[in-house]
Amino acid sequence: MSPLPKALLFDVDGTLADTERDGHRVAFNRAFAEAGLDWVWDVPLYGELLAVTGGKERMRHYVARYRPDYHPPVDYDDLIVRLHAAKTRHYTALLAESGIPLRPGVRRLLDEARRRGVRLAIVTTTTPANVSALLRHALAPDAEQWFDVIAAGDVVAAKKPAPDIYHYVLRRLGLSPRQCVAFEDSENGLRAALAAGLATVVTVNEYTRTHDFRDAALVLDHLGEPGRPCRVLAGASVNGVAQIDLVALGELLAGR
Repeated sequence: MSPLPKALLFDVDGTLADTERDGHRVAFNRAFAEAGLDWVWDVPLYGELLAVTGGKERMRHYVARYRPDYHPPVDYDDLIVRLHAAKTRHYTALLAESGIPLRPGVRRLLDEARRRGVRLAIVTTTTPANVSALLRHALAPDAEQWFDVIAAGDVVAAKKPAPDIYHYVLRRLGLSPRQCVAFEDSENGLRAALAAGLATVVTVNEYTRTHDFRDAALVLDHLGEPGRPCRVLAGASVNGVAQIDLVALGELLAGR
């Protein structure tokens, strides 16, 4: 049997849970309304805006690309910061109100990793507060302690698709890329992980299923659960397994 990975590195939004459409998008709209802005991001538009990584960057892109009629105020930079803070407040409230379930197979794989001593890390551009809220409400009150490293928000200046945040996490873990597996859901995330030298498993979602994932080690609809097998969309053979486990991930690394 191939050696198991030393660590699993997880993106958050769209990878751990489908947080984008019914979480972040709704929270953005609530923040805009609260500020008296007529900005409304519907489901198709938000899918286009997701091509831009980072909430503050996404708002700036929206204004530049879709709102030529909007004249930014003198304190535009401060407005963007205030809107982003309000959006985070609304997002954490949404999680507390109704919760957003983890994607199939995520909890199972996290539990297996913890049982077998495989380290865990979060690698995301979303804010630390958003990560904390999701982990607490979707996993457990102490779930942040399950992860050796939580790299989130502005911990590095260059966001995905730049590989900086993955380099940061690997340094903190003291591991090489060949010892780890990354989990992403988007083309920008995949590009970041690949540029850091990581084998990457992609689980597609409604917003990302048409992205270019040709260089991913494995592309799936989800990670699989007992009675709900995953479907391999592209990439390496995993010997017909119905769910991705540490053994399958070890074989994936060995085959690189």
